[in-house]
Amino acid sequence: MSVSQASKEAVFTDKAPRPVGPYSQAVRAGDFLFVSGQIPIDPSSGELVKGDFREAVKRVMENLKAIVEAAGASIDDVVKVTVYIRDISKFHEFNEVYSEYFKGVPPARVVVEVSNLPLNADVEIEAIAYVGGRR
Repeated sequence: MSVSQASKEAVFTDKAPRPVGPYSQAVRAGDFLFVSGQIPIDPSSGELVKGDFREAVKRVMENLKAIVEAAGASIDDVVKVTVYIRDISKFHEFNEVYSEYFKGVPPARVVVEVSNLPLNADVEIEAIAYVGGRR
């Protein structure tokens, strides 16, 4: 059974970067929200945050948070996260920033080191949130 167009809804907010290709910032399908991979682009300038890894992670998390909130949910509703980082030696720094956003039960997660990311970003995060009956 496929998801019909009636039960599939795109989510968009100006508080996160505009998609740079044929994809949505997020798609709500039933009780779940699927957030596209976010890299550290500042939505107000359209520029990639470079140089400071912690600031890059914070920008990605703020983008993710803005998209989830645009769907009427909160960061606490995130149930699964996939993280792509270019340098696994920054794993500890990543966790320090990441843990500031998930205070309760943290979501299930995988972290993968990759050779490159769009725009040569150092980190990209995608997420799935349970949004239940919220609209």
